[in-house]
Amino acid sequence: MEYTKLGNSDLKVSRICMGCMGFGDAAAGQHSWTLNAEQSAVIIKEGLEQGINFYDTAIAYQNGTSEQYLGRTIKSYVNRNEVIIATKFLPRTSDEIAQGVSGQKHIETMMDASLRNLDMDYVDLYIYHMWDYNTPLYEIMEGMNNVVKAGKARYIGISNCYAWQLAKANALAEKEGFAKFISIQGHYNLIFREEEREMVPFCQEDNIAFTPYSALAGGRLSKHLGETSKRLEQDAYAKGKYDATAAQDELIIGRVAELAEKRGVTMTEISLAWLLTKVTAPVVGATKSHHIEGAVRATALKLTQEEIAYLEEPYVPHKLVGVMAQS
Repeated sequence: MEYTKLGNSDLKVSRICMGCMGFGDAAAGQHSWTLNAEQSAVIIKEGLEQGINFYDTAIAYQNGTSEQYLGRTIKSYVNRNEVIIATKFLPRTSDEIAQGVSGQKHIETMMDASLRNLDMDYVDLYIYHMWDYNTPLYEIMEGMNNVVKAGKARYIGISNCYAWQLAKANALAEKEGFAKFISIQGHYNLIFREEEREMVPFCQEDNIAFTPYSALAGGRLSKHLGETSKRLEQDAYAKGKYDATAAQDELIIGRVAELAEKRGVTMTEISLAWLLTKVTAPVVGATKSHHIEGAVRATALKLTQEEIAYLEEPYVPHKLVGVMAQS
C-alpha cells in the first residue's frame, strides 16, 4: 500500500480510502444492499490487513448504523491512532430551521451523535456532506471550527460543492481565523469527469486533497457489459446518476475491459489506476473481499500516457447528476 499526506494536514493516509456506505442495517436507511454488522466487520478487518488506514462513513449512511459498525470493528482490531476516520454531517432539517436551531448548534449536535455512534472521542476528518443553502456560511464555518477547537475533529473537509463555494468558504475561514477545508469529496471517475473543469485545478493550486466518491461508478467500471450485481440491480440512486448516459459510457467501459485483458488485470485495477493518477485517495466502496484486493493492487499498477489517453478519448460532457443536480 502507498501512503500520502492529505492536503495541507499532517494526516498520512493510504492511497485507497475505504468507503463505508455499503455497511449498515439494510432495514434502516436508503439502501437495501448493505452488509450487516458481522459481514461489515470481515470487510473492514481485511482492509486493515491490506494496509488501508483511511475509512470514510457518514451519519446519513443507514441511519448511523454504518458509523456504529465501523467504530465497533476498529475498536476490536487496532488502536485508534493507527487509523484515519472521516465522517460527514447533513444540513439542518426543516424542523430545525423552523425551531431556530443555528448552524453552529446543529453541527455540535451532529458531531456528538457521530462520536456516540463511532464510540470515539474524535474523528480525524469531519466533512460537510452537502452545501446547505438555508444556513449562513459563517454559521457553518464557525460551527466546524468549534468542533476542531473542542478536539472533536482534527481537520475539516467538504463534499458535493462547486469550486467557487469551496473557495468562498476557505476565504471566509482565513479571514476569521477558522479551520479551513483541507479536502473535497466530489463525484469523479472515468465516466464522470466534470470536476476537471474547475475543482481539480483549484485543488492542485491550493493543495486541497481530492478524495472522490463513486470511484467505480457504482460498480459499472469494474464489470463487463452485461454483468450484474445486487447493487447494480437495487441501487436506485446510482441508476439515477448513470442510466441516462449508459450508451456513451459503454465506449469507455469497453476500453477499460480491453485494456484489462491486455494487461492481465481486472477492470477495477485499470479504472482505479487511472483515477490514482489524478487524485489523492479515491473513496472505494467494498462489500466483497475481491473489491479490496483489486483496489489495493491498483496502487501498484502504472498506466502509460498512451493508455491514459486511450481511456479518456471517448469522453463527452455530462450533465450534473445526484446531489449536484439538485443544488
